[in-house]
Formats: sequence, C-alpha cells, structure tokens
Amino acid sequence: MAGHSHHHGASPVPAGEARRVRIVLAAIVVPIVLATLVGLVLLWPGKSSLMGSRPFAVAGSSIETATVTSTSVEDCKDSAKALGKISDGSLLTDAVCAEITSGDGKGLVVPVHVPAESARVANPGDSMKVLYTPKALAGGTPYVFVDYQRGLPIGLLAAVYLVLVLVVAGKRGALSVLGLIMATAVLMGFMIPALLAGESALAVTLTGSLAMMLMAVYVAHGVSVRTTTALLGTFTGVIITVLLALWGTSSSNLTGAVDDTAVTLNGLVREAGVHLDLRALLTCGMVVAGLGVLNDVTITQASAVWELHAANPAMPRGRLFTGGMRIGRDHIASTVYTLAFAYAGTALPLILSAALIDRSVIDTLLSGEISEEIVRTLVSSIGLVLAIPATTAIATILCRTGGAAQGADGARAAGPGGPAVARAAGPGGPGGLAQPPETSDSASPSSSA
Repeated sequence: MAGHSHHHGASPVPAGEARRVRIVLAAIVVPIVLATLVGLVLLWPGKSSLMGSRPFAVAGSSIETATVTSTSVEDCKDSAKALGKISDGSLLTDAVCAEITSGDGKGLVVPVHVPAESARVANPGDSMKVLYTPKALAGGTPYVFVDYQRGLPIGLLAAVYLVLVLVVAGKRGALSVLGLIMATAVLMGFMIPALLAGESALAVTLTGSLAMMLMAVYVAHGVSVRTTTALLGTFTGVIITVLLALWGTSSSNLTGAVDDTAVTLNGLVREAGVHLDLRALLTCGMVVAGLGVLNDVTITQASAVWELHAANPAMPRGRLFTGGMRIGRDHIASTVYTLAFAYAGTALPLILSAALIDRSVIDTLLSGEISEEIVRTLVSSIGLVLAIPATTAIATILCRTGGAAQGADGARAAGPGGPAVARAAGPGGPGGLAQPPETSDSASPSSSA
C-alpha cells in the first residue's frame, strides 16, 4: 500500500520520498544487473571448461565401497596367502580388515591398505571408499583406501542446521538458505568452470561476485530500498577489495604458487593447454572469501540509517551520517577480528610448520606462505571496514532530510507515539540522535512503499 512498507513492523517513509529513492536506485542498479548478465554470457565456459576432464581412477581400476570389520590385519591375513609368491606383503604393513560391499568382490573380507594417518581414526563399522586395482596384488591386496564415506554425518549436520534456521528465523531463514544455495550454484556452475576454461580471473571474479550478491541479497531480504542500498555498499566494498588485492599481491611479489595444491593445479591445466594465472587466482580467492561478512555488515548498516531517518525525517544528513556511523563503529569493532581468526584457523597447520623453522618472527611472517594469509586478511578487512562508511554515505544521500513539513509527515506516518519519537530525535533528544523503534530486521522503505 502506498506510503507503507509491506514488511511487518517496517518504519514507514513518505510515499513521495520512497518513489524518488526507488527511481534513483533503479538508475544505478539496473545497469549493474545488465552488466552482470552480459558478463555471464561472455564468460560462460560452455564445453570448454576442464571440469571433470581427468578420470578419477586409471583404466582397469574401479571405485568400490567397504566396511571396516577389524583394525588388525591379522584377522584377515589368511585371505592374502592365496597370492603366494606373487605378493611381497608390502601393503599389509598398514592395513585393516574390511568387507567389500560392492563390485565383483562383494561379500569378501579382505585386507585394505590404509595410510597410517588415515588408519589411526578407523573403527569397526566405518564405511569407506576403496580402489580396486589388480596392480596392487603384488603388495598383498588389490584394495587400496581412497577416503571415508561421510555422507551420513554431514547430512545430519546439514539437516540440523536447516531445521534450526527455519525454527529460529522462520521464512526469512528459509529464504536465506535459498539465497545461499543460489549463490553456491553461481560459484560451482559459473566461476569455477570459467576459471578452469582460462577466462580472465578478474573478470570472472567481478561478474561472479555481482551475480552471487544479487541472488543472495534479493532472495534472502527481498527487493527493497534497504536491500538495494546495502547491495550498492557491498558492491563498493568488492571494488575496494579487488583494487587492494591487485596492489597487495603485486607490491608484495606474491605469486600464489607457494601452496602445493596450487602448483599441482597449474601443472594439470597447463597440460591441457590452459593458462591459469595463480596470482590472479589468489586475488579471486581474497574477494570471494570476504563476500559473506561484507554483505552482513552492509545489510545491517543500511537498515540502521533508514531506521534513524524513519524515526526523524527532518534530521540533517550530517547528523544522520554521524548517527549511522556510531552504530557502524560497533560493527567494525566486532568484525575487525572475524576474518583474521577465520584465516588463522584455516591456515593453522601452515603456521605451525613455519614456526618449526629457526628464524625470526618477522622473517616468518614475511615468508611467502604466511604473507599470502596476512595480505588476504588485511585486504578483506580493509574492504570490510570501508564498506561501512560507504554504505552509510549512500543511504544518507538517498534520504531526503530537513523541513518541518517533512518532519510532520514522518510524525503522522509513525502513528501514535510518533511525535514523541520525533521529539526524542530532535536537538533536545538524548544524544541528539533518533532512537530506532522496535522493528523487524526488514524495517525500511520497501519496493512497495
């Protein structure tokens, strides 16, 4: 209905202002959406991607399933004696007994070679995937461990997560999960195939990030002035992060090739005739890693500014920006260490390995392996911090402030108690700032305002 938000508990804003803001935002966002669609079309990998181009098992081998029956190979060693002199038993040193549950050997209890680091966590009843390869017969068993089957425990965790999100957040939580699924589909269905097809990592990152943000934000929070303001703030943060990542990797002479996985990946794609810029890939990872937290703070910050404005439409832009930044500083204080701890946790084995080397702390921190993580953390954190004043400024600019008539409109729109709120937010109010009313997280002028 005109002059009101369609979200329950939203703070109303005059219809004329909401209409003006929607026009301004549409003029900015529509070109971004069109540019994203053009980028998806131009960069779409099609059949040129290397995804799935390499076989998992060599010819003559097959992946089967098995269930551990005993962690002592002595309990099934007799089954290997039939091999006689053609076996040297080398694979039986690190092995467990398992019942094969698929393939030609289904029902047999045989030794399965398991590396020591994986055998330590094996227990009877564990399900695992094994490679059947006749070439391993000389070692005492044709079955070699591939990995544990984790479908059940991970599926249970996912189910618990979904139930909790639905119970605690309701419809909004369900939409957030849907937005996450759609954003993940962009990552897996576009970005990774495009990178493996040799497309520009920077172009793929910008296009994919925009597509992920558009889907995640609008699906989870709806199309409204608030969410569009947050989207522009997130876009600004992404641009800042990309520029900083390009400068940081170049000025620090980071190659992106300090990790064995990256080097192996580069060798595999090069064999297929595809050039993969590992430094650009490092930049891509920096941007994608910070998207979630970036979107979180911009959504909250945009909501805060629009709530302040709805409580007192006559508040000047300077005070509106200052009031929004007071809230934003709390966001910065609570998120400044978020990315640092997240990266430290994922890089813990690397940090421990570097700590074993006898060299100064500074030299350790400035080594190629650790420097990548430090630059990654700093770049993402700077983008996150700067996105908060950027979002606050965008929301402040979009708000039409000043004027007694407008203040009266805001007071009338607020209904009973509205004038009291306006007086509290006026020059004589506590701290000179509007106190946002109790509303839902979607309180803002919506697209239907």
